[in-house]
Amino acid sequence: MRSVIGWMLLGVSGALCAQGDSSPQAAESRPSIVVILADDLGYADVGVHGCTDIPTPHIDSIAKNGVRFTNGYANHHICSPSRAGLMTGMYQHRFGFEHNSGPEQYASARFGVPRSVPMLSEKLKAVGYATSMVGKWHIGFKEGLRPHERGFDQTYVFHSGARTYYPEGRRNNNPMWRNGKEFKDEKEYLTDAFARDSVAFIENSKEQPFFLYLSFNAVHAPLEATPAYEERFSEIKSPDRKTYAGMLSAMDDAVGRVLGKLRELALEEKTLVFFYSDNGGPTSQTTSRNDPLRGFKGQFFEGGIRIPFMVQWKGKIPAGEVYHQPVMGFDVHATALAAASIAVPEGEWVDGEDLLPFLTGERSGKPHEQLFWRAGQSHAARVGDWKLIRERGQLPMLFDLGNDIGERTDLASQNPEKMKELQVAYEAWAGQMKPARWIRQDARNAKVGGERKAVTTVRRAGTRIEQAFKKMDKDKDGKITPEEAPKKVLFDEADANKNGKITLRELRDYYRRR
Repeated sequence: MRSVIGWMLLGVSGALCAQGDSSPQAAESRPSIVVILADDLGYADVGVHGCTDIPTPHIDSIAKNGVRFTNGYANHHICSPSRAGLMTGMYQHRFGFEHNSGPEQYASARFGVPRSVPMLSEKLKAVGYATSMVGKWHIGFKEGLRPHERGFDQTYVFHSGARTYYPEGRRNNNPMWRNGKEFKDEKEYLTDAFARDSVAFIENSKEQPFFLYLSFNAVHAPLEATPAYEERFSEIKSPDRKTYAGMLSAMDDAVGRVLGKLRELALEEKTLVFFYSDNGGPTSQTTSRNDPLRGFKGQFFEGGIRIPFMVQWKGKIPAGEVYHQPVMGFDVHATALAAASIAVPEGEWVDGEDLLPFLTGERSGKPHEQLFWRAGQSHAARVGDWKLIRERGQLPMLFDLGNDIGERTDLASQNPEKMKELQVAYEAWAGQMKPARWIRQDARNAKVGGERKAVTTVRRAGTRIEQAFKKMDKDKDGKITPEEAPKKVLFDEADANKNGKITLRELRDYYRRR
């Protein structure tokens, strides 16, 4: 980890140009960089991790032509903070980015990555890269915080957390934006459209180093696939799983189109390509799979944060290798800087590590001895193979991931010294971070425009959950059993401590995550 006294960097472009040569000669030696980010993709949703009912040959090819990380982690268990960690290269908690926004119309005025924190796109553009972002942004809505204002030459994006995949969908129809102007003329299924724009950018930028940030909203809800994609999976009987399969297959094809264009232009040896997911899969909502991991999106169990993670750079890193040491999303940022020969300016935080020397054998050891996560009252710490996790409303738990990847056996009571060691490490880290600058807001706790509602209004939502709990609790013992739960998937996700019963607090936490 690289760090210095402060993290605020003023005059981004000037400072960066001083740190990196932007001459034509230097530009020719720099690789192009493609970062492909999936949305809500589960650990077991790709072929190289054991998925058998949905082929993902193009995503798998990145692992076959490069390195697959078995301990690849997202920066957070939900979308927005994880993406902030990628683009800034640091724990997003350093600038108070700890929670999702909620729907854009209800979001806090504080939401977004502040201008004082430089982004990867700004750093690369400063040394001569052509830059483009295609897809889901979700880390800033206000003027000055949008992608066309944060170092991207070309953008085709939506700013919010989700939208329909169809040109004119019935739900989540947040607008599309092209280069800062609302765009209403899309005709294609959105995943296909993102591939189209990405390939066009590569074609048009082939004579210079370029940075493409392809940020899919696939396979995030809503479940929407074209009939052609669904027809590929006639053997899948579950309607939701069939639609999900079509969405994932479309994303895999889109990845294939990007990789194919690099091959066509003989750019594979000149391009560093990363693929990973912003968090684990939300199984009950989309049929995503995280096995053999425990947990889901919105939890700090492995299923919420350990994700498919792979990289290729033909001729520079070995092909077909598997790397087992823990890595994290912000390492993509640090690796891209190193590949582009950009030094970290004094005054800037970068928590990520350049992974290239670890992959080529130039460096031994681990990129990280410790990794941390936090979301309000929930947090986790990984130190070596040991993991501390505290979910909201639950006692701290301790797991040995080296022998228990599924986090089935809580060893906290058997290893009090190890528990204390990890708690001390977490507290030391947390003491360096800033408090959350906002909470997630929606119609339950905020008005359109972001003003918070009165506490009494918020309490009504809690009352409805309490009423639902009482209705399910048929024997009135204060706990819900699997037999009392209306759906198995609801029970599995809400039973945070896996003791076979759901408390009212667990049910509240479940709906809060959703």
